[in-house]
Amino acid sequence: MTEQSLPEAGVPETTWSLPVQGMTCASCVGRVERALRAVPGVRSASVNLATEMAEVRADDTVPPSALRAAVEKAGYAVPAETVDLRIEGMTCASCVARVEKALSRVPGVVKAEVNLATETARVELAARAGWADLAAAIERAGYRARPLEAEQAPARRWPDWWPVALAGALSLPLVLPMLWMPFGISAMPGAWWQLALATPVQFWLGARFYRAAWKALLARSGNMDLLVALGTSAAYGLSVYRLLRHGGSGHLYFEASAVVITLVLLGKWLESRAKRQTTEAIRALNALRPEVARVRKGESEVEVPLSAVGVGDLVVVRPGERIPVDGTVVEGSSHVDESLITGESLPISKQEGERVTGGSVNAEGVLVVRTAAVGAESMLARIVRLVESAQAKKAPVQRLVDRVSEVFVPAIVGVAAVTLLAWGVTAGDWEAAILNAVAVLVIACPCALGLATPAAIMAGTGVAARRGILIKDAEALEVAHRVTVVAFDKTGTLTEGRPELVAAEAVSGNTAELLALAAALQAGSEHPLARAVMAAARREGVVPPRASQLRAVPGRGMAGLVNGRELRLGNGRLMQESGVDTSPLAARAAELQAQGRTVSWVGSAGGQPALIGLLAFGDTLKAGALQAVRSLHAQGIRSVILTGDNAGAAHAIAQALGVDDVRAEVLPEHKAEAITELKRGGAVVAMVGDGINDAPSLAAADVGIAMSTGTDVAMHAAGITLMRPDPALVGDAIDISRRTYAKIRQNLFWAFVYNVVGVPLAALGLLSPVIAGAAMALSSVSVVSNALLLRRWRGHA
Repeated sequence: MTEQSLPEAGVPETTWSLPVQGMTCASCVGRVERALRAVPGVRSASVNLATEMAEVRADDTVPPSALRAAVEKAGYAVPAETVDLRIEGMTCASCVARVEKALSRVPGVVKAEVNLATETARVELAARAGWADLAAAIERAGYRARPLEAEQAPARRWPDWWPVALAGALSLPLVLPMLWMPFGISAMPGAWWQLALATPVQFWLGARFYRAAWKALLARSGNMDLLVALGTSAAYGLSVYRLLRHGGSGHLYFEASAVVITLVLLGKWLESRAKRQTTEAIRALNALRPEVARVRKGESEVEVPLSAVGVGDLVVVRPGERIPVDGTVVEGSSHVDESLITGESLPISKQEGERVTGGSVNAEGVLVVRTAAVGAESMLARIVRLVESAQAKKAPVQRLVDRVSEVFVPAIVGVAAVTLLAWGVTAGDWEAAILNAVAVLVIACPCALGLATPAAIMAGTGVAARRGILIKDAEALEVAHRVTVVAFDKTGTLTEGRPELVAAEAVSGNTAELLALAAALQAGSEHPLARAVMAAARREGVVPPRASQLRAVPGRGMAGLVNGRELRLGNGRLMQESGVDTSPLAARAAELQAQGRTVSWVGSAGGQPALIGLLAFGDTLKAGALQAVRSLHAQGIRSVILTGDNAGAAHAIAQALGVDDVRAEVLPEHKAEAITELKRGGAVVAMVGDGINDAPSLAAADVGIAMSTGTDVAMHAAGITLMRPDPALVGDAIDISRRTYAKIRQNLFWAFVYNVVGVPLAALGLLSPVIAGAAMALSSVSVVSNALLLRRWRGHA
């Protein structure tokens, strides 16, 4: 909640109520209060530990983002709520700027991002602002708003093209005779017929421009509708004046006003059709959600709404049906088509115990799936949220466009006024002056500027999602095109991550005992090497003894008690720290590591430390690993392996793939430091990983790329997620980023050039209002159409 007042000093004041998380004691309260009072413009700050609320009195020029930043700098958090709105009535970049400005003035709004292409706004709230506050601010700015989640498909009685068709039908009798004039044929309707044809186009079909222009004026701003309304009204008014003054003799300009409105309506209709195509990725993903599921209840099967399915329910999926939930197969086997979710073109075999994803298609067999996630927690819902988030957020390059758009319309009105006076005063031809001023007003198009960036981002993120590449936000997309170095984690990223035990060497020669002790230490662990040890023990029929006091030694291995002995299993660093001499098997270890094997040591640390033996593991390269490195090299990007594995194994993989650099035996806590080192000299670094230990380095990189087969922590820290475990998608992710950014540059270039060239030509009298209207309509359509060319991208993976 906020209250506004006018202090004695005459400076408007706002009182903010901010929620603060993380406070535990009175000292926390004092720290938050001091941090808030240090913000310039803050007059007082009072923090309540019990309610976890801060009340701040400040000048109304102090943005809530500054207060939030102060709280976070002090070590606490201001929880934010995100609200998505549908905005009706926007037509150009100036509208976007006005809506954002109106929303940012609502107390409690930290950030507001408006997307012209989707006609939506994403508002981040840090204080208790309500829906009514946001809606009122948008209404005052001259637009309409409604919650996005409350949308329903309207029952449309008339097709959306009927205003364009009717305007065209009324304008055609005014245009066709002009085509015959060069041949000496005069077939123009009478003056009063021209008035009758042009008037409904001007004031009925063109009423939307007057309504939007009036709202813009009330908000002391301008937009494209204001330019169209001013220009066509001037042409129409001049014609009415000549009709009443001279009885219709001489040329009238009803055709100019009617045709300009018709062309602009046509352009907006084509633009809206093109914009719908840019959002087809979201619609395609949403269409994958089945509405019902067949749930097993005892011995029977019951069809229930998907919303009624709970975690743990058994869902039966017949051949040809979409799998409605995320879960694990408990009965049956089949092939599953996951192409629309992961981009994988071939069906994937699914057996008992394997996971399936909701939205994929079951092929030939009956599957019984135990539900693990439904609704908002399902993989499909998370994918949709990621794509929607990327399309809703604003790219940094758009900030420049927004600043230009704020002054665009006033500047064009000024140029039109100068054109009117210059032609009228110097040439004495006020009719020509009005027409040239009308051409200036009509040809200026802030729509193209507003659509240039979001249309490209929507098309790029959409086509990437269909190829199994999820881009979290526009910033990741914009940074990825500048990547010069890609660092790969090795295990699970370049390799399958399912190593097998290929050698076991015991100092005593008793391999079975070595395997039993190793299996005892690894029992219950989910680490890939632990699973390899347990699998080898089962194959050999070895029953491991029970271990106690098991504990992980980060970045080194495991420790525990087995049969009263303090044992260690891990890398050479763990052995060195435990005082275990590995020299008896050092030569054998070097030989195995030279072959690319990963070597783990087993030793006893209690009493007299002693080496028991070594285990060697082998991992196979992923099918797309070689293509990934080649693709990066083709794009001029260096590749690096960044792994905690031993140097021999890392170098063997690097040699097989042609990787440029290797950083081996790097502890998890040092991976982020290695990324920072790679960034020296201005390099832009992307990190590719899949594990919890990769999360810090993913966050430290300029762009984090996570495998979806990895942990949620890694995916959360990354800006890009690959929906299938194919490293070749890394090159594709960077390639689509470069292509999308190229489209953004092309769109912005042509949008700026169009106005820079078109406005002076109109001011010099070299463009008629009709041609200017056609050019204006074409500019917006061409920008969106250029962005839609990205849909032809197929990638290489």
